Amino acid sequence: MTDALKRLSEEGVAIWLDDLSRKRITSGNLAELIDQQHVVGVTTNPTIFQKAISQGDGYDQQLSDLAARRVTVEEAIRMITTADVRDAADILHPVFEATNGQDGRVSIEVDPRLAHNAKATAAEARQLAWLVDRPNTLIKIPATEAGLPAITETIGNGISVNVTLIFSLERYRKVMDAYLSGLETAKERGLDLSKIHSVASFFVSRVDTEIDKRLDALGTDEAKALRGKAAVANARLAYQAYEEVFDSERWSALENAGANRQRPLWASTGVKDPAYQDTMYVTDLVAPNTVNTMPEATLEAVEDHGEIRGDAVAGTYEQARAHLDALERLGVPYDDVVRVLEDEGVDKFEASWNDLLKSTQAELERLAPSEG
Repeated sequence: MTDALKRLSEEGVAIWLDDLSRKRITSGNLAELIDQQHVVGVTTNPTIFQKAISQGDGYDQQLSDLAARRVTVEEAIRMITTADVRDAADILHPVFEATNGQDGRVSIEVDPRLAHNAKATAAEARQLAWLVDRPNTLIKIPATEAGLPAITETIGNGISVNVTLIFSLERYRKVMDAYLSGLETAKERGLDLSKIHSVASFFVSRVDTEIDKRLDALGTDEAKALRGKAAVANARLAYQAYEEVFDSERWSALENAGANRQRPLWASTGVKDPAYQDTMYVTDLVAPNTVNTMPEATLEAVEDHGEIRGDAVAGTYEQARAHLDALERLGVPYDDVVRVLEDEGVDKFEASWNDLLKSTQAELERLAPSEG
């Protein structure tokens, strides 16, 4: 068997795991993935934490201690999730050192209920950075309109950021602008730009899920022919935008001051439709200086039968644009699709957060010491 994950890494794709749990940390599984499967980073989100905390007994001791202290459920969640992120960051610290801070990163997300409040998001980012207190943390901030100034402020404070829930090309350009603005602020404040890192999480599979649903409703042969092509096309055009922005004079001035590029990160790379190759959102998006964060099933699929054929993005922009134009002509409006996806993305994370609140509250009540 060829080592597809090794080849992927050699093509300039950083492999990050889109999952975290206490069991993964304490069992040695995360360390094993780093050692054997070329994993160099970890991303989390409210859904991942909700799943981790609701399964098994790995959190019982900490929950019992928190219950004895009668902390609020919000405080309990932050103590639990930041503990996991801190431990994962320590496991990944050798990678962080070896890559000069580029990889070896663990992401933790601001409270998704703050997605439309810029001031609260920036405040939460500062609080999370302080709570985790590890140099290889990335604070995840959603790319909502309110998220953009929060990104600039957070970067300007010297805190590294993973910008999440990006679906549209226009919003992605605004994200890159927010990052550069933050770096310019940090530079004015005399901060060391070389210590500030960022990735921009551009979501992939959900684009096909939404557009395929609309194509199926049309039911024509032309519509069927476009199924499963929009997500990769959209991501490839995002990479084109990345190349343009990070080839600009504005960027050159920051790079000369020691700044790091904000790498595109392909998120939501698990294939939802069984009709498609289960590795397509990895193999079709191989490009230098990118990150691909994969659920474990996708990681294993790539390792088992992924065909890494080198750079899969260069030279594809004209075809990618033609795919999106064809969708518009069929009456599948791009702007509406990405708006729906952003709204759904925020709603899903907020729903997971609320589920996490409920299940954690129930555990705190179950483990609370009796009165007297």
